[in-house]
Amino acid sequence: MTATASLEVGAPAPDFKLRGPGGQPVTLSEYRGTNPVVLVFFPLAFSPICSHQLPDLEKRMDDLRARGAVVFGISIDSHYANTEFARKLKLSFPLLSDFRKETSAAYGVLMPEAGYSGRATFVIDKDGIVVHKDHAHSHHDMAQVPSVDGVLGALDRLR
Repeated sequence: MTATASLEVGAPAPDFKLRGPGGQPVTLSEYRGTNPVVLVFFPLAFSPICSHQLPDLEKRMDDLRARGAVVFGISIDSHYANTEFARKLKLSFPLLSDFRKETSAAYGVLMPEAGYSGRATFVIDKDGIVVHKDHAHSHHDMAQVPSVDGVLGALDRLR
């Protein structure tokens, strides 16, 4: 299944307003000028690979936060499902609901035939520019899960 054309490094990151834990709205623009942001798109809450990918990311949260990064997971699931998924996995970073699929489409990771996003990670600098992306060619292959080391390298280059 193919996604729409993926957002490229050097492009302005599209702003969004998505529901996070408790249905609270989160926007990308609220971090402009203050923190780099890491967006981790994952296909579906409670799916097998996502249930491994997100805890692996959680294990590296101290490294990410030490570099000033704010991390968000994004899926097309409802904020209710994402809240429960994050609780089950004991995640310390919020999962955001792209229920209308607009953000997945804007970042070029929506797979229209499937109805959900592919697996991709974007690092956005304080100015709102995409400085790193890692987009898996197959969302069914654990070996293609975007690398946290690549994210850390991108954050180090921002320093």
